Amino acid sequence: MKNLKSRVKRTVDIARAAGYSVQQVRNLERDGVLPPATRTATGHRSYGEIHLHSALAYRALAAGTGPTEAKRILRTVHTGAIDEALAMLDAVHARLHTERVELRHAQRAADAISAEPIEAVHSADAMTIAELAEALGVRPSTLRHWDIEGLVRPERTAQGARRYTPTQVRDVRIVHQLRKAGYRIEHLRTVIPQLRHADGAGDLHSALAARDANITARAGALLDGAAALSAVVGAADARSPDPSLLGRTRAVAIRAA
Repeated sequence: MKNLKSRVKRTVDIARAAGYSVQQVRNLERDGVLPPATRTATGHRSYGEIHLHSALAYRALAAGTGPTEAKRILRTVHTGAIDEALAMLDAVHARLHTERVELRHAQRAADAISAEPIEAVHSADAMTIAELAEALGVRPSTLRHWDIEGLVRPERTAQGARRYTPTQVRDVRIVHQLRKAGYRIEHLRTVIPQLRHADGAGDLHSALAARDANITARAGALLDGAAALSAVVGAADARSPDPSLLGRTRAVAIRAA
């Protein structure tokens, strides 16, 4: 690891420290994730601290938001548009927060339907909208609204009348219960497809737990990425001192804290 403490690093040094292959490091430079390397008299690449920190930042950000967005953020940082890069990072955090909020709604919905025997629809016959509305104690217009909103889309007869299969009756019962529990239509658009494709409440809870773990891992990766971005900006300041960048460096550090 001696080379990592020196000012000049080889391609292989960056690769080993960042967990990439030599070719991947070259590709990152080509894609603008790393700033252009200097060249020795013999044409070999020479890298510095900013390249190492950029590679580490990209690795973390790619895990948190995907490679495309991570590349955009690093390229923006290297152009000196730090404020723009921070805004992009803020947008990533906002999207992750939205996912977390939706997940919490889905988890509460899963808890709410645990006592609802969704498999307990025994009738082999489809129900008309009037029959289903009467069974649930709601107006037919409510079922039409849920259809328009895409929550439960019944089949149609040749005459265009709505007919609900047993599976669709089950879905309507779930929607009805969650609506009574206070769930809004926009939240149900996210929740219902998950409930529809889950094989029972147990599998649904497992799927939601896996999604929760994924969000947590991505949030941790973004935290690492923000810290690495702070180091990138600091390394850039060291290469080309500019007092006007000091506040921006601190802004990145604050986001990483």
